[in-house]
Amino acid sequence: MKAPFAWDHYSDQPAIIKNKALKRAMRRSALPSLIKTFLIALITLPIALLLIPFVRRRHISGEHFFGMGVNLDKEPNTTPYLLDELGVKKVLIRIPLWEMDRLHEYVAFIRSFSGKHITVALLQDREHITSPDMCRDHFIQIFKALDGVCDTYVIGSTINRAKWGFFSVNEYLSFYSVAYDLKLQRFPHLKLIGSNVIDFEHHFSAHTLCNLAKIKFDAVGSLLYVDRRGAPENTQMGFDLIGKIKFLAALLRLSPKTSNELIITETNWPIKNTAPYAPTSETECVNEEDYSDFMVRYHLLAFASQQVSCVFWHQLIAPGYGLIDNRKGIRKRPSFDAYKTMLSHLNDAEFIRYRHNKETHSLVCSTPRGELNITWNLTSTPLYTYKALS
Repeated sequence: MKAPFAWDHYSDQPAIIKNKALKRAMRRSALPSLIKTFLIALITLPIALLLIPFVRRRHISGEHFFGMGVNLDKEPNTTPYLLDELGVKKVLIRIPLWEMDRLHEYVAFIRSFSGKHITVALLQDREHITSPDMCRDHFIQIFKALDGVCDTYVIGSTINRAKWGFFSVNEYLSFYSVAYDLKLQRFPHLKLIGSNVIDFEHHFSAHTLCNLAKIKFDAVGSLLYVDRRGAPENTQMGFDLIGKIKFLAALLRLSPKTSNELIITETNWPIKNTAPYAPTSETECVNEEDYSDFMVRYHLLAFASQQVSCVFWHQLIAPGYGLIDNRKGIRKRPSFDAYKTMLSHLNDAEFIRYRHNKETHSLVCSTPRGELNITWNLTSTPLYTYKALS
């Protein structure tokens, strides 16, 4: 990434843009799109809100629900073995478009995951956003290089944060259309995941889903973080995690641009005392035990919604937010074993019901081992119990 869009290698995200004059100028240039975002949200969000009670559950099984983000620059030789130990079958790998000179390394890394379903997230920079010809050329190179290895791509990331290079939804739609046109013209077998709004900012999602652009999404991606609210059961504007998911699912039902498939492409909690590796301030950070519990409960709630086809945890190895801290060798945090345990119970589970009150949450699933009942409250680690098959 070129200045002023510098990359922070500690937290694996763009650094904050310090040039305030640039941000103001870019926001002014994006004003027509921002007004459009406001007007679309003004119309669609109330309708989606009314539709929430009528949105039917999809059939989401545990077999395809769990995914893990991994990184080329974090223990690439060890990563495949760690994923096998966890039992993860779905993997998300990010390729920054500004690192096209390393494409051969990414291809070799991706090919090292035998028997996994690979999703590749293509990360944008400002140069690719403003240069559609270069963007098209690089998309073609990637699609060709990974032919037969990967057919699922997340196009763009975190589109509602200026430090990621986009200053409006219109810019994102133009960026996505480069990939979509290639799908129509040359790569019809590809599955393209779009939208990719971060946090509970569904007004941006509404604009990506309801517009006149000649595009469609094969699935909608969301970076649905709830870390700033603490526990995943906590509310924001009256919506807990399941409420936020249902709200977004209702928006999908309104959109002619997509199927009803919703994928959470990225989420986590930052971990205390890991600065500068934590992606947020210390205020939002949690200890390793809470991180472990919140992670499991996030997955349980997302599964209970029966609206999310897959959650990709971000990510396996990262000192500030991963299941493993690699600052001094490979140290598995408590969350590593917690994820492994969760997956061992739910990788062949089918949803039966979910109930909760102010004190207790209960998720019931069918499995080949019997009926699985998972219970927890806001201060406990989820407990897995089985009722034997009769």
